[in-house]
Amino acid sequence: MSLAGMSVSLFALVAVVSAVLAVATIWLVLTDPVTVADAVGRGDVTPLVKELADVIAQALQGLLRYL
Repeated sequence: MSLAGMSVSLFALVAVVSAVLAVATIWLVLTDPVTVADAVGRGDVTPLVKELADVIAQALQGLLRYL
């Protein structure tokens, strides 16, 4: 694989991961605003990261159940 092909693949992977995180963050803000506001207010990102991981895991479970 050439360097250009690998660069495009890496860019695509980063773009997909960024899009998934953005959508999960928006979903979390809409569905659980108290956790987001509390995490931002305290400056502690641990609850936010935990909730993001939970949202992504639930989405993957739903996708795998569908397949």
